[in-house]
Amino acid sequence: MSTDAGTDGSPAGVAFDPRARWRLDPSVAVRPEPFGALLYHFGTRRLTFLKDRRLLTVVTTLDSYGSAREACAAAGIEPAEQPGFDAALQRLVDVDMLAPAETEVLAR
Repeated sequence: MSTDAGTDGSPAGVAFDPRARWRLDPSVAVRPEPFGALLYHFGTRRLTFLKDRRLLTVVTTLDSYGSAREACAAAGIEPAEQPGFDAALQRLVDVDMLAPAETEVLAR
């Protein structure tokens, strides 16, 4: 596991917990596309592609639910599909697109 600092100064290697509340980082712009969406982080200048419309729904509604698992269920993610969505959400956490909901945003 990496011990480097993340782009916002927080420790890298934050583990995605599907039972926790998450939110889209406020520095991320979402552009829906027919294939899914483009996410652009203005702080890191990273562009990320979402290739599943259901993942787009999860990402844009995370802060409306008590946990990421609830957001996935509401988006129609079946239990057998959950490991793949958990992995995708972990990748979004790894590139600073998602953050724990209780994390305060510091001025950049």
